[in-house]
Amino acid sequence: MSKIRVLVVDDSAFMRRIIRQMLESVTDIEVIGTARDGAEGVEMAASLLPDVITMDVEMPRMNGLEATGVIMEKFPTPILMVSSLTTEGAHATFQALDKGAADYISKNLVTSALDMLKIQDELISKIKALARKSNRLHGLRAFRRPVPVLVVPPGHATQKIGFVAIGASTGGPRAIQEVLSHLPGDLATPFLVAVHMPKAFTGAFAERLNTLCKLTVREAEHGEKVREGHVILTPGGTQTRIRRRGITDFYVEVENEPAGSLYKPSVDISMRSVAECYPGRAMGVILTGMGHDGLEGMRAIKLSGGKTIAQNEETCTVYGMPKAVVDAGLADKVLPLDKVAAEIINMI
Repeated sequence: MSKIRVLVVDDSAFMRRIIRQMLESVTDIEVIGTARDGAEGVEMAASLLPDVITMDVEMPRMNGLEATGVIMEKFPTPILMVSSLTTEGAHATFQALDKGAADYISKNLVTSALDMLKIQDELISKIKALARKSNRLHGLRAFRRPVPVLVVPPGHATQKIGFVAIGASTGGPRAIQEVLSHLPGDLATPFLVAVHMPKAFTGAFAERLNTLCKLTVREAEHGEKVREGHVILTPGGTQTRIRRRGITDFYVEVENEPAGSLYKPSVDISMRSVAECYPGRAMGVILTGMGHDGLEGMRAIKLSGGKTIAQNEETCTVYGMPKAVVDAGLADKVLPLDKVAAEIINMI
């Protein structure tokens, strides 16, 4: 099996060395080159044709945003942005995703080498996932297994949708933006979006979505009332649940429990709360992402009589979370990303 060939672009010699060490700690990844700025990165990408590129944001001569734009226009390659955990880093990362970058990994520019090694597992996992996605684009499998469908027990008659919960992870920012930006502003249904993202990024992401979408989008606040036609984004580093207060009054709960949860925010936790508050009236949507967070949340929505949508493999950056849902027979619809918004409107 051939190794995954990676080009590292960063103006910091320290970061180039650390990223190389991280990636070459596994046998199936090879760093074929390192570039000191975006201009050199473009030249090396053209000559080396790597499988995946890691790209810093702030660099001399040509920054990461400009380099990403050139590379994606001339010789499209999966690009993983390496971004600082700041609001400014978040805004720059979202601009890079608009230019075609596949995903990002966060860093802290002032941490020690020991602290930097903490992101090693995430970095390696995303590199491998992006390489697999790139390979699939060169020849998708013609054979598809039949998609099982979970049969909802009698007595769970589906009613009008009262709440939509969306979950995503790797590749999620671009996918969520694609879906929400195509929804009309007159939808009366409230939305909750849970995406694996650090706290420094979720506030900036909510602000960005609010400028691009017809619906009102904001980061969730503890105790706020659920409003029709509004989208709340789960804050990074916390868990967000929908709670009932009275018969028709619902509010948002943002807290740190369970403290030991693998994902903060967790799609499962948010979706299960929606299923409990809106039995038979909830919709779950799972978009691109690594792992299987959201599987149990979608199961809860489905078993309560709600409706479910999963993004298809061909349009996912990583077909992990949607695959888990599809394989479990929990998806009413399996759709390409550009059809998800229309189906949400149709189901509502």
